[in-house]
Amino acid sequence: MSTHLNAYLALIRPPNTIMIGLAVAIGEAIGLGKLPGLREAVFGFLTASLMMAGTMVANDVYDVEIDRVNSPGRPLPSGRVNTREVIVLAVVLSVAAIGFSTLLGLWTFLTALLALALMIYYNTRGKKTGLIGNAVVSFNVALPFFFGGLAVSKISPLLFIFSVVAFLANFGREVAKGIADVKGDSLRQVRTLAVVRGTKVAALASAGLFVTAVLLSFLPPFLESISLLYFPPVIVADVGFLYSAYRLMNNQTPENIRAVKGHVLVWMLLGLVGFLLGSAALL
Repeated sequence: MSTHLNAYLALIRPPNTIMIGLAVAIGEAIGLGKLPGLREAVFGFLTASLMMAGTMVANDVYDVEIDRVNSPGRPLPSGRVNTREVIVLAVVLSVAAIGFSTLLGLWTFLTALLALALMIYYNTRGKKTGLIGNAVVSFNVALPFFFGGLAVSKISPLLFIFSVVAFLANFGREVAKGIADVKGDSLRQVRTLAVVRGTKVAALASAGLFVTAVLLSFLPPFLESISLLYFPPVIVADVGFLYSAYRLMNNQTPENIRAVKGHVLVWMLLGLVGFLLGSAALL
């Protein structure tokens, strides 16, 4: 695999984009009470994954000066790709996402536009607001479950609670990211919680969000009948989130925080698997 292709994959962040696409398909399955049709599944997956890829790429463009300090090995600050090519890629991915959203209906189109507008706001202004920016990103991470429901014209209470759990888990991850990036964020006046209140306070807030997400993960069985298959992956994910919270509280070095960030993605993926298996009772 070429160095150039590796650089573009690093910009797009495939694990994140695939997870977002899967969340839409899971939302569709839960909304329908059965597996979605191929059209809904493919167009929904592509809308969310391409949207995430486009905003990830755009984020690297806006963050290039911060990354020169925090992550000099990233594709743009390291010079492995040029800015013009990356901007074109971000636009193409975002336009493609909007295009696929129109194939699912008016409400999905409007929701995709909202998601794109929020991420443009985040990249241009919201990032510097700290917690508000963290909430915007996390809202967009939670939105695919609702998007999936909209794609099949059915929103259920289960979709709502899954969205809230995803929002809290990602919010905790975003706050934790600020701990690792304090040096670069301070230079660019990005008011993350870690910059404004210190790394210990940010670690406490991040850990609290993870614990809250864990507690809410036990609520779905009280809302709807779900399969017992829900519990094994979700319990493993919950233990993982609690372990990550413990690590955050005990060690706020950038190296540890970056390791926790990676682990949290795994816990979130396990949670997605649990959400999908839990809906098996509805299928």
